[in-house]
Amino acid sequence: MPIPIENSQQHIHFEDRLAGHFPHVPTQGQAELIHAFSRYLFSDQPRCTLMVRGYAGTGKTTSVGAFVRALREIGAPTVLLAPTGRAAKVMQSYAGLSASTIHRQIYRTTKSSDGGTAFGLAPNMKENAVFIVDEASMIGESGGRSEKDGFQTRSLLDDLMEYVFNGAGCRLVLVGDDAQLPPVGHAESPALNEEKMRQEFDLTVATIRLTDVVRQELDSGILSNAHQLRLQIDAQHDGFPQLDLSGHKDIERLDGLELQEQIEDLYARYGEDQVVIITRSNKRANQFNQQIRNRVLWREESIEAGDRLMVVRNNYFWLSGQEAIPTTLIANGDTLIVQKIIKRFERYGAPFAEAEVRLADFPNHPTFEVCLHLSALHTDSPSIPPSEIQALQAAVAEDYIHLGSRTAIKKAVSIDPCFQALQVKFAWAITCHKAQGGQWPAVIVDQGYLQDDMIQIELLRWFYTAFTRAQEKLFLLNFSPSFFSEEK
Repeated sequence: MPIPIENSQQHIHFEDRLAGHFPHVPTQGQAELIHAFSRYLFSDQPRCTLMVRGYAGTGKTTSVGAFVRALREIGAPTVLLAPTGRAAKVMQSYAGLSASTIHRQIYRTTKSSDGGTAFGLAPNMKENAVFIVDEASMIGESGGRSEKDGFQTRSLLDDLMEYVFNGAGCRLVLVGDDAQLPPVGHAESPALNEEKMRQEFDLTVATIRLTDVVRQELDSGILSNAHQLRLQIDAQHDGFPQLDLSGHKDIERLDGLELQEQIEDLYARYGEDQVVIITRSNKRANQFNQQIRNRVLWREESIEAGDRLMVVRNNYFWLSGQEAIPTTLIANGDTLIVQKIIKRFERYGAPFAEAEVRLADFPNHPTFEVCLHLSALHTDSPSIPPSEIQALQAAVAEDYIHLGSRTAIKKAVSIDPCFQALQVKFAWAITCHKAQGGQWPAVIVDQGYLQDDMIQIELLRWFYTAFTRAQEKLFLLNFSPSFFSEEK
């Protein structure tokens, strides 16, 4: 059943209520969105979905915050979701309501028949709830439910749709920026493709696209240059964008020789966790991270207390016995802070460490102990190659051969700390896909290796996504003069 409404006057009343939660007079696009949201909210059509596509600076976050406050005033159950922990934390900060990752909301772990861990879709017990999913451009068609041993069999998008609409009268709002990078392996963001979503999931879909940049935002050098990048992406025009830094104090160029001093200054001003370098490859990220550890933080061991780590593969093992933490998932993209190194050791030809850690984006959760697979810290691939994991699995199995039965060996391997060791990378410098959904007060964007013929739409999306991670200061590291019209 839809949320009840008695007459058009109540409909208009809700629009007025919603508009009243905007801190300024809504733009034309926001006014259209207010009307569309009210119609969507009280529609009696099945599987109602509203798609809100908006660029940086067009007031998406302001609009979502207003949605949430208006929904709470009328008592409508509201669930906020985002693809990553950091994106959920950002959403929570502007919406004023607790937000969760999609994975943590929709999946549950159970015991399989052989005693191992299986993963399945949780029941949606909500009724007449509005699910608002931010950063929907990041939702891909992989990464979903597992059949066995953690191998993927369905997509996250499939499972999200099934979960939401399994709830009686539930409806969905997908919020995203289609100028950002699409999910890895995709040419576009499937969750923001209206026709695809309508056909594949039998949705009643309406789309509002916010394109008018809020006037106050154009005073920002970060957003005005992101706006120019977006216009070039819309026009499908390859070639160097023309960035304008004149008169803006929030965006500046940075030479590589100045990098160390600048990082030290930013860490002193904002703190390590509020500064990030965004670069175009895992290899470059590894190089930056090692230099930061050695020359800025003066760390000599392979891993130490205080290190910031990003998880690069989902893990359901280490939190399974933690009653004080309301999830069993340590997700790909989560940031961990090392509190203490308990033990370093080598086994099966690989380095490991036992450590006490905490989840950076969930400061109220207690610390917990994990085993870390340190090989991932230095590999130039996104995570440890599957062939190495298969070799580790076989080596661990040899240690349990005395158990006799295949089932017993498999169960023992599945709970072995080395086989379940977390794969992590250092997190002061990360790739743009890992940064997506997050925001930091200060962001350094590394141009990296670049030739003229490489400036195509995909790379423009990369720059646009990287620029819009910065809240207060954006530094352009070693950018070519070709990016700046005044130097031509």
